[in-house]
Amino acid sequence: MTGEPTIAVGIVEAPCVTFEGVFSVGESPATIRGRCTARVERGAVLIECGAARTTYSPGILLTPSGDGAPSFLLCGVTIGISFHWERKEDQRFTGALRLLVRGERVVAINVVPLEEYLASVISSEMSSSGSTSLLEAHAVTSRSWLLAQLARSRALREGMKRPPSLREENGLRVRWYDREEHDLYDVCADDHCQRYQGITKAATPNVARAIDGTRGEALLYDGEVCDARFSKSCGGITEPFSMVWEPKNVPYLVNVRDDRGGAGSSSLADVGVESAPGAGRSVPPDVSVEAAAGAWIRSSPDAFCNTSDREILSQVLLKYDQETTDFYRWTVAYRQEEIAAIVRERSGVDFGAILDIVPVERGPSGRLSLLRIVGEKKTLTIGKELEIRRTLSRSHLYSSAFVVDALDVRGGVPGNFILTGAGWGHGVGLCQIGAAVMGARGYAPREILQHYFPGTTLKRLY
Repeated sequence: MTGEPTIAVGIVEAPCVTFEGVFSVGESPATIRGRCTARVERGAVLIECGAARTTYSPGILLTPSGDGAPSFLLCGVTIGISFHWERKEDQRFTGALRLLVRGERVVAINVVPLEEYLASVISSEMSSSGSTSLLEAHAVTSRSWLLAQLARSRALREGMKRPPSLREENGLRVRWYDREEHDLYDVCADDHCQRYQGITKAATPNVARAIDGTRGEALLYDGEVCDARFSKSCGGITEPFSMVWEPKNVPYLVNVRDDRGGAGSSSLADVGVESAPGAGRSVPPDVSVEAAAGAWIRSSPDAFCNTSDREILSQVLLKYDQETTDFYRWTVAYRQEEIAAIVRERSGVDFGAILDIVPVERGPSGRLSLLRIVGEKKTLTIGKELEIRRTLSRSHLYSSAFVVDALDVRGGVPGNFILTGAGWGHGVGLCQIGAAVMGARGYAPREILQHYFPGTTLKRLY
């Protein structure tokens, strides 16, 4: 890699996009200024700024200009798409604004140098007041993920086959959701890729130092940039890549016990789960077995991410994230009528009354990868973890690591279901809350990275 890449980030796709700023237009001497709207007219982008109307086909690149640090505002950007914290906000960006047409919708894209993008990701994914170790570890993780996605996109353009992500046959529906390859830009700006909110979340000197201190650094395994993943809370054990996405072995995305590491450093006797002896690293308990999963999830075992320290949590949980208070262990209660309606709406299948929710297959973190829903009219086994989370909630369950209690059963029909769960997110790779605790306890960035991505090396690529 010869230099810092420039990337295109998809921010908004809507029938009408509102933006504000002072811009030079393409390579011409023309400028536009003020509050403007963009919509589609006869297959071109129509920009209206007051009484001025101009069309551009197939689109236009607008570059902020003016005194100081040029930037622009995009209005009504949706964040947390399909998650329980979904909302709209106005966001400000540096770099250029590209407007393109997709059908009857305008796509607003931010074209920005990778390291500027990364400063925003770190400030958007967590508080920029985090420890240096946390911020540097996350900077390397996020940079590695992005570079791996760019390499994957190039490989697909060059003919690499995309693995099928849906298997549907009689009584079975297995679907996994990874980052979609986007045709008009490199990555999206929401949680489905990485949170990116421009300079709306101001990058502090701490973030600037973390970006500058790790500039161009990425994790490598066998000479390839790592597809480094992260989630809010692993719930005590991280999950292998294959249980969540494409069924392939990724040697550095494996199940890791989220504790301080040495063999025997964490007793599991309090939850009735045996841990095998090992050298140099705690061996995770086997919670893929149902009885062990129940003991693990219904307890609160020691782990880096098992913390109630508000100061540490505020480093990772932004204001809307802090609306979630029970991320390490949580419960959700459903009445029969409620769960039957949710499952019908989210799956498109009328099960009638839900008679049972049966765990079929779990990964090493206790997350369900296969779940059977038994109804009066229909029985269906679903997976993987995000499909399960989406089917059993109007937005998303916090994770698929849960056990089920059917209560108030009359005539074989439960009146209520209680889901008791662990963790927040898919649990693969770096655990953000666990990393924050590690940073607060004095672990160095490389120690954090080695904990969550075993066997990797760190290299400066540009």
